[in-house]
Amino acid sequence: MAEVMYGPMQLLVIGFENPDFHGQIRQAFGSAMEAGVVRLIDLRFVYKDADGNVEAMGATQLDEEERERFGAAVGALIGLGAGGEEGARRGVETGAMAAARRTFGMTEENVRRITETIQNDSAAAIFLIEHLWAKDLKQALRDANGFLIAEGMVTPEALVMAGAALRDAVEAAETEEKKPMAAPAQ
Repeated sequence: MAEVMYGPMQLLVIGFENPDFHGQIRQAFGSAMEAGVVRLIDLRFVYKDADGNVEAMGATQLDEEERERFGAAVGALIGLGAGGEEGARRGVETGAMAAARRTFGMTEENVRRITETIQNDSAAAIFLIEHLWAKDLKQALRDANGFLIAEGMVTPEALVMAGAALRDAVEAAETEEKKPMAAPAQ
């Protein structure tokens, strides 16, 4: 059996205060999925109305066979890290069962906890997406004996904060340079 190559996965948890949905998120995400850039592995959406009534929904692009294969792969990797080869074997079974139940690790208990943390008239969405665009890059890196040292997401907001911190550090250094030097002690 050929190895199934997955792209990098990303978990996004997004909160919405006073949500005003008009299909714009579905349209933007749908465009990325249709273009083959990302694949929706799991989506959990929770909405709490002004009176505290809760609605929840989920979605995935995976069919039943893909869910089980994906769950088995994730379970094996987690099991390998937790308990070596024996952990990987147990993880395959656990992951496949979770995927068959369509939980992907997000249980009804998790959804309940999320609903408890959001305010009335707000919502939360938990996306697990696969970056399909990166599969060829991943294979090319493997073929070149490359390995991941670190990774992360840099948002425009993080760059603005980094710039502000840099500005503050430069201003503090300039202020320090302008201070008169104290006379040496005799």
